[in-house]
Amino acid sequence: MSRTPNTLLINPTITSRSSARFPLSLLHVSAALDKTGTSQIIDGNVDRDVVAETLNALRRQTFDAVGISVMGGPQMAPAIAVSQTIREHFPRMPIVWGGYFPTLYTDVALTAPYVDVAIRGQGEDSMPELVAALGGYSARPLETIAGLSWKRDGEIVHNPNRRIAFHPTASVLNYDKLGDPRRYLARTFLGKRTAAHQAAIGCRFRCTFCGVAAMFGGATALPAAAQLERDLGYLKYQLGADSIQFFDHNFFDREEDMIPLLEVMARLELPWWCYARSDALLKLSESSWKLVRKSRLRMAYIGAESPSGQMLKEIRKGTRPNQTLEVAELCRRHGVVPELSFMVAPPENTEEETERTFEFIRELKRINPASEIIVYIYTPLPDSSRHEKDRGKHLSSPLLDVHGEPVIFPKTPEEWTQQRWVDYACHADAPWLTDKLRQRIQDFVTVLRCRFPTAQDMRSPPWAKRALSTAASWRYRYRRYDRPWELKLADRLVKLRMPQVSGL
Repeated sequence: MSRTPNTLLINPTITSRSSARFPLSLLHVSAALDKTGTSQIIDGNVDRDVVAETLNALRRQTFDAVGISVMGGPQMAPAIAVSQTIREHFPRMPIVWGGYFPTLYTDVALTAPYVDVAIRGQGEDSMPELVAALGGYSARPLETIAGLSWKRDGEIVHNPNRRIAFHPTASVLNYDKLGDPRRYLARTFLGKRTAAHQAAIGCRFRCTFCGVAAMFGGATALPAAAQLERDLGYLKYQLGADSIQFFDHNFFDREEDMIPLLEVMARLELPWWCYARSDALLKLSESSWKLVRKSRLRMAYIGAESPSGQMLKEIRKGTRPNQTLEVAELCRRHGVVPELSFMVAPPENTEEETERTFEFIRELKRINPASEIIVYIYTPLPDSSRHEKDRGKHLSSPLLDVHGEPVIFPKTPEEWTQQRWVDYACHADAPWLTDKLRQRIQDFVTVLRCRFPTAQDMRSPPWAKRALSTAASWRYRYRRYDRPWELKLADRLVKLRMPQVSGL
């Protein structure tokens, strides 16, 4: 009996078990692979010893390739560890990296001796074609498979890009590949059993700092309403989910396309959270907002980024500061909490722009006290990591570190595991920050989050949050952010949740 292609897919550990969500990218790739073969998924967020689990799987079964999903930041070290172990124990096994890191840093990924192929962008078409070629099930040369970068005689070969495509599934994703899928339903402020779901992919906007823009190049694809109803219905009625966290890169697209999806969600009435843009929300008609309210949207994560119109233009955000203020008021009227993210400490006018952002945040809190505020460090992508259509365009001055020297980005995956580069990938630090400004930002965030504890914190008791808010009120009122030692001491006991670190 002839054998069919068999692929092992791995999601290296990136979060705690309690914060684990469905590894949706691997579930979608698995669904594509299973059309012509079989696949298995190991999720390091649940199977904590991902290296041992991988070795056991490779010893039990014959696989044609191992596909590893890799993001920058804290997932780099576990991805390297499992890749090195596979190479050591199974030296002939093809190792394929996919996801954001190999898409944005393709050449860096392929410098590693434990990475044979990098898939750029989506993997639903590229991965099945690749595995069939590697396993000898097709005679197709690797050169003809779009979206691949690979090594031939030690030289890196970049095949043409593959266009973004929406892949409707004939049935719901095979969540049973993850063992008991109900263990991925989490208690959040949305509900007791929150499920993660991705309805649409991509984003039609081209922000220069954004990995989504670099990966999808301004393309987006939405699902049919019938598919969304089927998928959410399965999560609600079969798995018992009572709320949804959407991983769509930008949930609210054009209003006419959103109405059928909102009608589905209004019927299901599952409280939900999503990413959104201020301009898209401001354009919604009253009838659409009626659907939004009925669908029970609880919170929308909105990239405000900066109070500077000039900076928003330079990063191609496509929104204006006044729209951020307007959307805060709009969300207040409709009972939706706006979760507004800001990028402080840009390379130019670093201190001035940071202080200006602090004042803008205060204005937002006056307009809508329920607004949630997320503060990140502005860490732009290197030009080489941007989508090929955007490289060399809209560039500001060269990035310089705190000593005035050019910023040199890592050349190997191992360098990206250094803490300073993990922090850079997570928008937590940048080479041009002085110690003084870094401390100023940390102090402001400490005072802000103690004064306004996040609604997403389900762990800290209400009395503790009220006490911290009271303790921080005088500092916030008089802008006395420096050295909030008493708040830091109290926070060690209360341990307030930090959404920019742990999300929902």
